[in-house]
Amino acid sequence: MLKNKICLVGSSGGHLTHLYKLKPTWKKYNRFWVTFNKEDANDLLINEKVYHCYFPTNRNVWNLIRNTLLAFKLLLKEKPKVIISSGAAVAVPFCYIGKLMGAKIIYIEVFDRIDRPTVTGKLVYPIADEFIVQWDEMKKVYPKAKNLGSIY
Repeated sequence: MLKNKICLVGSSGGHLTHLYKLKPTWKKYNRFWVTFNKEDANDLLINEKVYHCYFPTNRNVWNLIRNTLLAFKLLLKEKPKVIISSGAAVAVPFCYIGKLMGAKIIYIEVFDRIDRPTVTGKLVYPIADEFIVQWDEMKKVYPKAKNLGSIY
């Protein structure tokens, strides 16, 4: 296992599935996950180091504040070199605080967005070291993005 640590952060459901599909890439690294304390996430990540964040996150200012404080706490403790996310809202505080702490930010825009951005994508795009899309049409939305094709 390599010394560099990565943080994989994302909502449960499709966002988490996106990240999990990248297992050939992340499995060789020391890592931890940040996601919701929900059955699908807990079942998928049964043998992984997981921290639970607060939800719901959509338009919930209180949970944004709580997740921002959690991000400070966890990122200071774990000190990841890289943060990888495919959204949704919980990614924003982790990406911004991680960037302030010197982590590289890799953001993957979700598969179901073909020609318009997600709110999280728009917020993370300006600070991402690598911004990955899965459709050529998304290069018009995010000109600096890389299209690496479908994760699925």
